Amino acid sequence: MRYFGLLGYPLSHSFSQKYFTDKFIAEGITDCVYENFSVPAIAVFQTILANKPALEGFNITIPYKREVLAFLDSATDSVNKMGACNCVKITNGKLVGYNTDIVGFKQSLLPFLKHYHQKALILGTGGASSAVEYVLNELSIPYQFVSRVARATAISYESLGAEMLQSHKLIINATPLGMYPNMQDCPAIPYELLTPEHHLFDLIYNPAETKFLAEGKRMGASIQNGLEMLVLQAEESWRIWNETN
Repeated sequence: MRYFGLLGYPLSHSFSQKYFTDKFIAEGITDCVYENFSVPAIAVFQTILANKPALEGFNITIPYKREVLAFLDSATDSVNKMGACNCVKITNGKLVGYNTDIVGFKQSLLPFLKHYHQKALILGTGGASSAVEYVLNELSIPYQFVSRVARATAISYESLGAEMLQSHKLIINATPLGMYPNMQDCPAIPYELLTPEHHLFDLIYNPAETKFLAEGKRMGASIQNGLEMLVLQAEESWRIWNETN
């Protein structure tokens, strides 16, 4: 039996376990199992590795996309550059880090980009924002981080005004605000300044339409959630786990 899984906390509503379990059934894959490893501290993961010697690979989600780097034996250039990892392949006991969020985010975003999406706002500065930043650099789209507290690399939500919203028409929510069960939460941007030329991308997939997206849609903006991104990154993980070295 081949073993895979998801590392994160909490994992009460995990996309990955259901996705891979359904995939295995649909494709007649009978020798694979995908488990959740819900650990309150990353240090517990060492015990999981010791107890699961047959583990071939795993995904990483909130809040360990950065912390998992300390456990890796090697990583791709993109992971080293981003400082975030969401996919690990285990070969001969060696842990190699990848970031499949890059593929998922880029491929799902591209069909929505218009000529006026020349600058972007990235809401949040956690591990989820790393893939967003990486892809925007690849696409040569300048971006501005927005955080609850202003710092050298980010402005505060309070400083978002008409000029910033007029020039930054691509807005990506890389925070967990609005995720089930706290569906009334949303990033504190001035939604009344949004227009039909704005595009809002929420990395959250549950609920399908967060308050962030609903407010954008109310103002005529185009919107998308993170479901397609999750599917694409999951399939990229599966490809990595099954490719021959």
